[in-house]
Amino acid sequence: MSNRRFESKPLAVPSSRLSRLSRLGGLASAIAGNVAADAARKFARGERPRLEDLLLTPANARKLADELARMRGAAMKVGQLISMDAGDMLPPELAEILSRLRAEAHHMPWVQLRRVLTAAWGADWRQQFADFDTHPIAAASIGQVHRARTHDGRDLAIKVQYPGVRASIDSDVDNVATLIRIAGLVPKSVDIAPMLAEAKRQLHEEADYECEGRRLAEFGALLADRPEFRAPALHPDLTQKNVLAMDYVESSPIDDLVSAPQAERDRVMTLLIGLLFRELFEFRLMQTDPNFANYRYAPETGQIVLLDFGATRAFPEDFVALYRRLLGAGMARDRDGLRDAARQIGFLAPDAPAGLERAMLDLFDLSIEPLRQDAPFDFGASDLALRLRDGGMALAAHRDAFVIPPMDTLFLQRKFGGIYLLATRLQARVALRELIALHL
Repeated sequence: MSNRRFESKPLAVPSSRLSRLSRLGGLASAIAGNVAADAARKFARGERPRLEDLLLTPANARKLADELARMRGAAMKVGQLISMDAGDMLPPELAEILSRLRAEAHHMPWVQLRRVLTAAWGADWRQQFADFDTHPIAAASIGQVHRARTHDGRDLAIKVQYPGVRASIDSDVDNVATLIRIAGLVPKSVDIAPMLAEAKRQLHEEADYECEGRRLAEFGALLADRPEFRAPALHPDLTQKNVLAMDYVESSPIDDLVSAPQAERDRVMTLLIGLLFRELFEFRLMQTDPNFANYRYAPETGQIVLLDFGATRAFPEDFVALYRRLLGAGMARDRDGLRDAARQIGFLAPDAPAGLERAMLDLFDLSIEPLRQDAPFDFGASDLALRLRDGGMALAAHRDAFVIPPMDTLFLQRKFGGIYLLATRLQARVALRELIALHL
């Protein structure tokens, strides 16, 4: 975290289930009003518009993004997931609007923050601190972060959960899913029930800051042999279910490295991609949220600071073995082996249409291409992202037959995609073959 002041406007979080439901109801009414008005205009011109064209408009996407950002909590988190998982199926302008949910958040006003901290630490909580900055240094979907210093000299980052988040998770997910269906943001043929159930499970875990604290400490231990990384130390005496206390580490956003020398950008991304493979194949434990804000850079030491372990996921040993087979077959250009592993993992149903199977295997083959080359892969100069997008559009042509793969694969693919985007942002050159060979 740097000294630059976090800029956002204070906005109270709707904390009761009724108030959250009423906001979503108001949003549904606003979208319906937009649809009716647009339909009337088109009919007046003699046009016969399709409902999905009336629903999928930038105005409706903007209303959805603005309201979910105001609500925060599970509602905003589901919007983030949809913007990442369904973004390729949406028109570019809608995907861009929804992507704002991954970067923007308001923060609680002081009166609401004080109420949360008093409930957690008691009425005299200020006496524990020599200094507590009431303006947050960061804000996200589940909580916001404040800097504080205790009387015994500990420099801390305190993550405070928004009120009502935990109690409203299930209803938020259900209500937002209904709204997203109404708005036509996900194809009707796609069964999102497994994704919603997993979203609830994951969000309940993310909202338990004591659980996140244990994961933070666990990663600190796993990376004790790698001084290039730093996970802030946990302070259990100040940590509760809705308040997480950890070391404050002076650092800057990881994507500030865009102006760093090429060698440093290459080093940082080599470390992060190497960590990704270790998380999957060695730890079988992965921080699956690819938000750039979860990676920071400490200029004085060159360390990569790792944050936000609420979305940590453990992978079963048999799943990791299948993924090793998938990548090994892809590296060897073994199409039959690739198909077999993809079916066993759940990417492909046994009765998948030939066109869908071919498009899926072509996409896998394309994504594994950088791992095969002996020379470092140049993320900045490659057109692979465009070709992957085209491959994704080929999949969308078969979306009526598409099934959502197991949740483990979705979380893993999201992490892969986030790391790829970061490497592209930094225009890094990484010897990927050497990194993956250690694990295959």
